[in-house]
Amino acid sequence: MARRPLPRILSSGSASITRSREIARTAADSATDVLHPLITVVRGLRLLAVSGRQKWVATPKERRGPKLFLAAACVLVVALVPYGPILALITVMGAAAWKGRERTPVRTGPDESETARLRSLYEALVPYFSTADDPDPLFAHGGDWSKAFDAYAFDQDGRLTSLRISYPAYFMDGDAAARSRIEQLLHTKSGRGREYHFGWDEEANRLVLTVLDALSTTVAAQRFVTAPGETVLGFTDPDSVSRTVPVLDGDTTVDASPVVWRTGGRSTEPHLLAVGQPGGGTTTLLRSIALQALQNGDVIIVDGGGTGEYAALTGRNGVLAVESGLGGTLATLEWAAHETERRLITANLARQSGRPAPDDIRRPLWILLDRPGVLGHLAAADGRPDPQELLRIPLRHGRAAQVTVVLAEQFDALDTLTETVRTHTRARAVLGPASPEQIEAVLGAGPHTTPPPEVPAGRGYVRLGAGPVLRLQVPATPDPYDDATSDAHRQAVLDLLPGRGDPMEAAPAREPPRTRAPGKGTRLFSGAFENRRPFSVCMGMGCPRARPSQPLGERRSRRAPRAEPGG
Repeated sequence: MARRPLPRILSSGSASITRSREIARTAADSATDVLHPLITVVRGLRLLAVSGRQKWVATPKERRGPKLFLAAACVLVVALVPYGPILALITVMGAAAWKGRERTPVRTGPDESETARLRSLYEALVPYFSTADDPDPLFAHGGDWSKAFDAYAFDQDGRLTSLRISYPAYFMDGDAAARSRIEQLLHTKSGRGREYHFGWDEEANRLVLTVLDALSTTVAAQRFVTAPGETVLGFTDPDSVSRTVPVLDGDTTVDASPVVWRTGGRSTEPHLLAVGQPGGGTTTLLRSIALQALQNGDVIIVDGGGTGEYAALTGRNGVLAVESGLGGTLATLEWAAHETERRLITANLARQSGRPAPDDIRRPLWILLDRPGVLGHLAAADGRPDPQELLRIPLRHGRAAQVTVVLAEQFDALDTLTETVRTHTRARAVLGPASPEQIEAVLGAGPHTTPPPEVPAGRGYVRLGAGPVLRLQVPATPDPYDDATSDAHRQAVLDLLPGRGDPMEAAPAREPPRTRAPGKGTRLFSGAFENRRPFSVCMGMGCPRARPSQPLGERRSRRAPRAEPGG
């Protein structure tokens, strides 16, 4: 009997199986869509039951009885209320549906692009954080980047906003050059156009990179909430200072972090030096300081550049002089030096006699000089003394005499500053575009941040004494007489200006009497020097100029003929 061949699988069998699978998958998807509300409610009921059980277990045993009685009472009330069971069922189903809804899963790690960015940054740091003789290197080509980067964060665009790096202990983190190379590499690899802060923790061998928010440039000049002897230089990052003040930013009031400079008898940095490029904001800083100083003090302003940036302050109450010429500057600074001596002598006499110091020497006196190097060149060409030489007494003894000196100069004229100015101006500010080397040369230390991509006016760094280097944004304080000034900023400055006072009449100059203090022969200046307020100073080419040794009061009396002795 012949053997029958086995039946052959038809070629259409696989196609029918595939079609059957698609039909089954479609039916399952349709059933899932239809039953999705029921699945959601069931999931929610399960979660509610688990939550209720956890709360019941966490409840102390002595409180379970009252809670059970309260629950039974609620059930009884719901059962007796019309439509109560139906409403209770609807409420439970709604709560279960809300509890069982599908939530977006929380991402627990970086995505593919972020991982690639972190790995690229890790590979770039390998040559700096590894050595050939390290048996277990933390940084190695092809190594695990997650061991070195233990914390990181990205923004919506996939760019780094913070990164914490663990580096080996043998890295020379105390070397400024080595740290600078790491910071420059991280700045380049993390993306330009942003400011980064680098926090080095030498004890734990960690480096924290943080992206800084841009400092606000919309805060205009205004009255700041400060104590006597405090001046707001500008505003900085919230985590850099432990103090906030309410400021008006546009139409809203916000809490800003100020850089407060303390002056007076207990200040450790009684004098300030601001350096910057042309248009960097040093004049804006001096104008802001002048407006704050006029609240409870007197101000002398020397405009070495002669640009008229301080014309709005001329003749105002509390503004003793606004000078732009060499002769007037020398006479004004000579008066300021004599006034400092007078304050010291008066305070010494009052202290020896057991009396409080008079009010006139307790009122702060501010000396603001903008670009004194220009006047120094003019004085050298004319064979006259440098105006900075007249600042020796105010700089050395100004703290005890309530005299504060503020100077502003440009980078190209730093060599014109005298040694006395460099020594006694321990509060420093750098405004405008500047290289890290220039910033370190002025402040004595480099900033721990990268330079901003765009530097607005009044933007820079500040360091008070031996403190840290802070970012700084000076309040917008433009010249109100400038046509380019906006109406809002112009009105803000005009609102802070004091009223104009009547010019003081010049008294005839007389020989100051000599008075000896107990124990030591000292001369007390009287007449024009004894008066705390110098006379109004004329600005212009046709105004008479006083000689360096001439009292400030004689400048206005030179036009009138002097009376002969005995006449």
